[in-house]
Amino acid sequence: MNVWCPTDCELGEGARWVDGRLIFVDILAGKLLAASIDRPGPAEELVRVDVPLGAVAPVEGRPGTWLAAAGQGFALLDQTTGHLEWIERPLPGTSRMNDGVCDPAGRFWAGGMAYDAAPGGGVLYRVDPDLTVTTVRTGMAIPNGPAFTADGKTMYLADSAAGRIDRHEVDPVSGDLGEPEVFALIEDGSPDGMTVDEEGHLWVAIWGGSEVRRYAPDGRIDRVVSLPTPQPTSVCLADGRLFITSAAYGLTSGAPAGAVFAVDGVIPGRPATPFLLR
Repeated sequence: MNVWCPTDCELGEGARWVDGRLIFVDILAGKLLAASIDRPGPAEELVRVDVPLGAVAPVEGRPGTWLAAAGQGFALLDQTTGHLEWIERPLPGTSRMNDGVCDPAGRFWAGGMAYDAAPGGGVLYRVDPDLTVTTVRTGMAIPNGPAFTADGKTMYLADSAAGRIDRHEVDPVSGDLGEPEVFALIEDGSPDGMTVDEEGHLWVAIWGGSEVRRYAPDGRIDRVVSLPTPQPTSVCLADGRLFITSAAYGLTSGAPAGAVFAVDGVIPGRPATPFLLR
């Protein structure tokens, strides 16, 4: 286990493999950050916005433009200027956007949550290529993930506050979401960011548990990676290396909380799918 980026993110999240780099955010600071996947070192701040930045996805064919789950909704983020071109802001001022990712068809899925993490305040949205925003699930507290299988037919979604990971069937053509079934329950921590590897196994950051778990498709824990910090937040598999963001939020001790960690010799994952804007 190595410290890859000695950052001090208050709430690091959204780790993705984009154009040969590790991309991640510091949510509460509104920072979009980048790091090399080949050698350790400091992260580069790409842009900072004045609202919480939950997650981003690159926009296909528009270098330097990101679809962002930010503030109370969704916007196109210009990396050069920091300008947010708002698409829709469905959340109230007492809530913010959280984690999000594109499915293999290029639709963007992201969760929103109340600042106080109140039960029922969590919502999952889907942004289609025509920029239509659809509410696809309500009644949660802290939606996290989501993560998709390579065929786009299965989505994993965590409710961190409930300690539960659900599995949904997804229509890969329409994006219609099936009913949830419980995939895993976590009692010694909370499921946070997730990703699926090339073997169809699910990697999950366990907030409060100082570890990352790899789950087989049948729900069995296949591997546990221990961390020297209690709050891992998201995971990314890039070129046979596992990257893990973390959070210093609420902790009284210092480093390495908030750093990015790396582990070599893991099953590969897939680069982030870009958002296919029409």
